[in-house]
Parts: sequence; structure tokens; C-alpha cells
Amino acid sequence: MAVVVSGVLGHGLSVALDKTSQLAVSVTAVVVYWRTAHAQEGVERRWRLWMTAAMTSLSIGLLALGWTQLVLGLSLTEPTLLPVGFIMPTVLAMGTVLTLGFLLSPVLAMGAVLALARGSSDSVRIPRGRVVVVLDGLIVVGSLFVLTWVAALESMVQASVTSSPGFAISIAHPTVYLVLVVTLLVTSWTHQPVRRLPMLLLALAALAQSGSGWVFAWFVTHGVTTIPPIADAGFMACPVLLLLSALAPAKTRSARRTGSKELPHLLVPYLPLLVTGLFIAIGTATGVRFNPLEIYVGLGVMFLVIVRQLITLMDNAALVAKLHESQEQLRHQAFHDPLTGVANRELFRERLTAALRRGEPVVLAFIDVDGFKTVNDNYGHAEGDAVLRIVATRLQRCVRDQDTVARLGGDEFGLLVESGAVDPSEIGNRVLDALKTPHQTQGREHEVRASIGIAHRHDCDEDVTADDMLGTADAAMYTAKRLGKGMVVVHGSVPELR
Repeated sequence: MAVVVSGVLGHGLSVALDKTSQLAVSVTAVVVYWRTAHAQEGVERRWRLWMTAAMTSLSIGLLALGWTQLVLGLSLTEPTLLPVGFIMPTVLAMGTVLTLGFLLSPVLAMGAVLALARGSSDSVRIPRGRVVVVLDGLIVVGSLFVLTWVAALESMVQASVTSSPGFAISIAHPTVYLVLVVTLLVTSWTHQPVRRLPMLLLALAALAQSGSGWVFAWFVTHGVTTIPPIADAGFMACPVLLLLSALAPAKTRSARRTGSKELPHLLVPYLPLLVTGLFIAIGTATGVRFNPLEIYVGLGVMFLVIVRQLITLMDNAALVAKLHESQEQLRHQAFHDPLTGVANRELFRERLTAALRRGEPVVLAFIDVDGFKTVNDNYGHAEGDAVLRIVATRLQRCVRDQDTVARLGGDEFGLLVESGAVDPSEIGNRVLDALKTPHQTQGREHEVRASIGIAHRHDCDEDVTADDMLGTADAAMYTAKRLGKGMVVVHGSVPELR
């Protein structure tokens, strides 16, 4: 590239070196992609076969271009030979092959990108709505159009005095490569496998080809008959970058990009918009007048940005609601027993402490299920778990909704009754009656009873703590067990046998 741009070999040799080096590298890339494709399987093989077809198309176009310039001795003043082809049938054929070769190459490369994005079974998809992805793509395309139109395209259209097919194709050639770049950007936002070195090199190759294509078209439409060698810099770099993309390692990071690592991909849609906005701002400050097309397209891009932000705000609101719901679920899991769904020891102790601080009357029942070990030993843990769930349900029916039923561990439960002049013995007897009925579980019937110890406090006593109440109720429960099980012992009273 340095030798061609410097012109030290003279115009003829520089053109020969330019075209032959491009063709040689492009053919080498075809071979490398073909060989590496057959060494792979699945999606890796498919996208490399697509790239083999893309490089074959580019090689055919370069072959036609080299034949026309080096063999036929024609000096191209347009990137296509179609206008000349109406006079010379041989040139017409070469021009058609050249045009199809250069235009099909980026289209086939887009097929490779889409095959890689959609075909990976281990594809780590980045959560993002399809509407947002489409809007991001339109923002990029609209921004690039405004930037290209203001920078060069408008002057090219005005300078072109004919509506020849050559002019249309001279614009289509770099445009298709820009579409390839946008395709790579959009798929990289949503598919992790696209974020790999070969795809980066493919994007750089497309940018190089498109850049030289726009420069070439600008020179041609402004009547420049001798194209400076530097205009071919991007054309020469493109096959080299594509060859490197065939040789580059294609490993994808298995870790999901999150947080700050995802930020560059979130900002990419706005970078072309920022550059375009700065370009327009500088143009306005220097007295450049914009035509209606530029204004309307610019307003359209701004409208897309507003819509995109509204969707983002709605998504954020939904995420906040989902986060709140998740926090509530986590809190419920942290303070409730996973087997029975009632409160666990931590929540029970927290509510008991709060009730004691308020100075309200409190009745605390400590319940040990008698006969549970027999069910567990004879029928298994699954049957025992079913019995515990039935016990928890029946205990909840014995108290009010504002009272607390908790599983304190194993086959031990607790009841906390607040703010009411309730007879402690009545609560205990209510529980015994509720557990008296046999427990039905999957066709089996189990009879379990309970030993209940009750502690109560009717007056405000700041010295009494939750641990004191639990200890008193636990001691009363063990007294009930010693007296024969299946009975209620209220601390501070004479136990009644049932």
C-alpha cells in the first residue's frame, strides 16, 4: 500500500501492483476460509462457507477489474463499466461481472453474520427488545445518511449531470458495505457470538471498502479523470483485513457481558448521532444552509431517539416493578418456612419482640407434634412433610389473620396471639381439638397429637424479653410431655389432663 500510494513505480506499475495484490490476497482468503470451514462443524462451518462465497464474489470482481484495466487497457472513470458496455460488448460483460462481484460480496458477508448470530446453540443472548434493536439500527442508519449526505452525497448528486446506471452503482457499492457494518453492530448488541475478532476485522474491512468507495465516487462525479492512488488505500486494505478475519481465532468469551462491560454496546447507537449533531452544529455556525431533505431526515432521527427513550423508560419502570416483586419474594423466603409456608423462627421472634415493646397482652404457645417421628420412620420423610403441612394449615385456622403461626424447627411450632383478652388455656385446647382429627395424606391416615406449653403476659413488663417468653413456653411444653403428652400446660397454672 505504501509503494502504491507513493507512486514511485509510476502509474502503470502502481495500478498493476494495486490490482494484482488485491486479487492475490482475496484468492488466498477464499482458500483459507474454505479450508477452515471444512475443519469446523455446525454454525462455525456455515458462517465460514458464507464468507468463502463472499470472498469468491469479491475475487471475481477484482479479476474483472484487473482484466479491464491491465489487459484491455481501459482507464476507469466510474466504478462500473456499464456505460461503456453499450459500445463494446466485451466491456459490457466485464462491467457486469465487476458490478455483481463487488455488490454481492457484502451481501454474502451479511449472510455469514446472520448465520453466526442465529445458528449458535450456545449463543448467549443479551436481553434487549426487538423494537429497541430496530430503533437503534434506524438511528445509526439515519445518522450515517445525514452525515454522508451533508459531507459528500449531496454534492455528488448535484455534480452528476446524468442519471446513468454507473452513478447509481457508484453510490450503491459503498452503501451496501455501510449496511454490512450496521448489521454487524446490531447483531453484536443482541448476540454474544458476533463479538469476536473475525467479525471485528470484517467490520474494519467493510469500513475500509466503503470509505474508498465514497472517495472514488466523489472524484468521479466531480469530473476527476485521474484518481489519486491514495483513494485505493481502503480497497487494498479490505482483502488483507478479510484474510486476517479468516486466520483470526474465533473464540467467544463464555461470560455474559454485564454492567460497565455492556456500556459501550449501549452507547454505540448514539455515537453516529453525536458525530452527525456536531457536524450539523459546526455547519450551521459557519453559515451552511441545509435543504428540506436533510432537515426532515434529521428530525426523523430525533423522533426515533425520543421513541427509543420512551421505550427505555417503560422498560425501566417494568424492571423496577419486577425488582420490587423479587425483593418481596426474597423477603418472604428469608422469613418463612419453605416447607409449610408459615413464618420461621426469625420472623416469629421479631414479631414477639415488637409486641412486647408495645406493651400489649401477649399469648405465646409452644407446640411439639407428638407421633411425628413414628410417621417419619414408618412412611418416610415425604409422608412426614405432608403431615407437617397439614398441621400448619390447621394451626392457622385456630387463630386470627393478624396472629402469627411459625414453624420453629423440626416438628415444633409456635403461636403468637396479640392484642386481645384471650384465655391462654382456651387457645391450647383449641389447638388440641384441631389436631385431634386424623390426618389424611395420599390414602393414608395418621393420628398425631401435640404437647403444648403456653406463656402469657397481660401487663407491661420491660424486663421480659422475647427469649424469656420462648424459654418459659418451651419449659411448659416439656412439662406437658412429662405429664403424658397430648395436653396443655400454661406457665403459672395447674395443668389439666384431657
